[in-house]
Amino acid sequence: MVAFAAPAPAPLPGDVRLMHSTANAVFVIAGLALAAAAVLWVTRLPFFALKSIRIEGEVARNSISTIRANAAPKLAGNFFTLDLQKTRSAFETVPWVRHAVVRRVWPDRLAVRLEEHHPAALWAAEDGNDKLVNSQGEVFEANVGDVEDEALPRLAGPEGSAAAMLALYRRLQPVLVRLDEGDIDELHLSGRGSWRAELENGAVVEMGRGSDDEVLARTERFVRTLAQVTSRYQRPLEYADLRHPDGYAVRLKGVTTTVPAAPARRK
Repeated sequence: MVAFAAPAPAPLPGDVRLMHSTANAVFVIAGLALAAAAVLWVTRLPFFALKSIRIEGEVARNSISTIRANAAPKLAGNFFTLDLQKTRSAFETVPWVRHAVVRRVWPDRLAVRLEEHHPAALWAAEDGNDKLVNSQGEVFEANVGDVEDEALPRLAGPEGSAAAMLALYRRLQPVLVRLDEGDIDELHLSGRGSWRAELENGAVVEMGRGSDDEVLARTERFVRTLAQVTSRYQRPLEYADLRHPDGYAVRLKGVTTTVPAAPARRK
């Protein structure tokens, strides 16, 4: 018995193979497009509309209703289409809100955790309208009247210097308070980098330029030795200039250093 092998099928012409490949690709793309359209249609169903916003975290400066009223009109989309980055920004524009973390809660809720600004100082703005400085040294806008009872110091300096000024204030305050002239009421930094502190009783201390450590060292020396100067007069401090290389100059309230004129000779 003799076996005969079947002849191999002839290969398809190149244009036919290309047509088959193109058709397959079209079917795949069409299928993906239909699937995407279906997903998009489902995500836009009213069932997925946001129905509640849960506020968590710090809400001492704002009521939850006020936060919702300020942020909600800026939100667009449903559970799936809501832009979380834009939503976070919407909540961070609410007064006193420093940072917001936003997350979706299936199937129709939004959870927002807030961090508020903690005021540490007032900031003397160039336009004359004071702003606030938080505990991180960031300048922010809020109703200054909300902190009138908190006795915050006032910082005045070049734009962008708030964090550095707050840092030095925190080091100077426990030193200058030992003068018994009250807390630092205002701290100034000039455009040339010279520091000046105004105390609660009106006394002014010129501390000059230099690094924070240098300014602090001059102030420490001044506070440590001032009693030796004032003990004989028993008068409160009015002005001190620490910018001298080998010492400092002071002016006390009610004490004059004017030399009286010599009496005229009789002719």
